[in-house]
Amino acid sequence: MPDEKSTTEQEVRCTRRETFVKLGLGTLGVAGAGAAVFGYEFLSPNVLYEPSPITNAGKPDRYPQGSVTADPKTGIYVVHGPEGFYALSAVCTHLGCLTSWLPEQNQIACPCHGSKFNAEGVKIEGPAPRPLAWLRVWISDEGDLMVDRSTTVPARQFLRT
Repeated sequence: MPDEKSTTEQEVRCTRRETFVKLGLGTLGVAGAGAAVFGYEFLSPNVLYEPSPITNAGKPDRYPQGSVTADPKTGIYVVHGPEGFYALSAVCTHLGCLTSWLPEQNQIACPCHGSKFNAEGVKIEGPAPRPLAWLRVWISDEGDLMVDRSTTVPARQFLRT
């Protein structure tokens, strides 16, 4: 029996060298797993999903003649002028602030830096270098007014209905 006891004690005991080998292999395993995780993160696509630049502005009869309707969620103004419909970008051309419509003054104003525009987007005063951008407008097959925020058109290009 003493032989069995000494054999199990020898099997349980580890030498110093074996301890360091196991510790080193464990450390290499953890480092390899970390490198694999970071490699996977690096190689996997990192896509930013943005909303569509095309906005459904609703039925044209929703906009009375002579109205300027702001949609701060999409950053556009839908204007129903005497010549027809058009859309303006609500983003100021100075530093990209969101402008606001002031009906009592019949102006679009940048609350941050003081640029002012008329209802056709032409700069009246302030530091803005350019007028507000005119955006592409059309009527969908369902009869809705559609605005493409990513496509600018020349000024005074109206949608006649």
